[in-house]
Amino acid sequence: MGAYIARRLLLMIPTLLGIMLVSFAIIQFAPGGPIERIIAQLQGSDVSAIGRVSGSSGGDFGGQAPGSAGTDAINSQYRGAQGLDPEFIKELEKQFGFDKPVHERFALMIGNYLRFDFGESYFRDISVIDLIKEKMPVSISLGLWLTFLSYAISIPLGISKAVRDGSSFDTWTSAIVIIGYAIPGFLFAVLLIVLFAGGSFLDWFPLRGLTSDNWADLSWPERIVDYFWHLALPITAMALGAFATTTLLTKNSFLDEIRKQYVITARMKGLTERQVLYGHVFRNAMLIVIAGFPGAFISSFFTGALLIETIFSLDGLGLLSFESIVNRDYPVVFATLYIFSLMGLLVNLISDLTYTWIDPRIDFESREV
Repeated sequence: MGAYIARRLLLMIPTLLGIMLVSFAIIQFAPGGPIERIIAQLQGSDVSAIGRVSGSSGGDFGGQAPGSAGTDAINSQYRGAQGLDPEFIKELEKQFGFDKPVHERFALMIGNYLRFDFGESYFRDISVIDLIKEKMPVSISLGLWLTFLSYAISIPLGISKAVRDGSSFDTWTSAIVIIGYAIPGFLFAVLLIVLFAGGSFLDWFPLRGLTSDNWADLSWPERIVDYFWHLALPITAMALGAFATTTLLTKNSFLDEIRKQYVITARMKGLTERQVLYGHVFRNAMLIVIAGFPGAFISSFFTGALLIETIFSLDGLGLLSFESIVNRDYPVVFATLYIFSLMGLLVNLISDLTYTWIDPRIDFESREV
């Protein structure tokens, strides 16, 4: 097992490098950039997710006036740069690191990332790692509780549906699950707000943030209640569609195992249905469910989180990533991509190792990666 883990860890290096290389290459061909944003800000035509340029980069150059009239015809590669002093453009390039060749910038970025040095945001007066730490509690709360809730409900429900396959219980629960999957999470979030968060009906739940303003003054029991009070609607909105895939996957997996010969043999030996189900079927049927865990875990952090965070005013990683892409804040974009990709690769490895815990018959050591 040690050799298998070592091979998987070594394979993460070229995989991660390939992800970063492809993303970096795509960014080079994308229109716009941080320099164009500064130029647009100077010209009064900047449109961004944040709405203004803040921090050291914007502050250093936002107050400088355009160059003399003789520079109107400069041959610039930046759109809207006509009329600006060429020296000012060069200073901007140096500020953002664009005075270096592309390959040198990429090599420098990877070298820094290997040391987990992600630099500072272009347009926020804060380091990238501190910015991610600031937004992480929201995404961790949404991701962990969504994963826990969806698996805690979907697995028992899927098993019950498999045992009662074809019954009225199986039929009406399937209808509810499919309808829930078909409703977009953001639409259900709006419905929850209308019904329970001061819309047209009840005003039971808060609409903003992860905690109340008086969080520091609350006792620990009150803080726990307040925390889940704020999470109730966002988690409910996100979890509605998450139940369907895991529930139906669990049901189909158990049905496939229940119909196999070893189950018939176990029953003939006099074992009860519970002993057959949880002593024999469960271990085999759960393998395919666990195979989908990494994707469910990672997607619960980011997939669909952007709209939910926006609707419920939760300032998490989903909203941060979107704003960074729109505002061409490349240090934040590439740092989040690097961290999330690394997390995904590690979670996949953990998932494979979990196979051996559930079924010791699986031996990755004797297989090629």
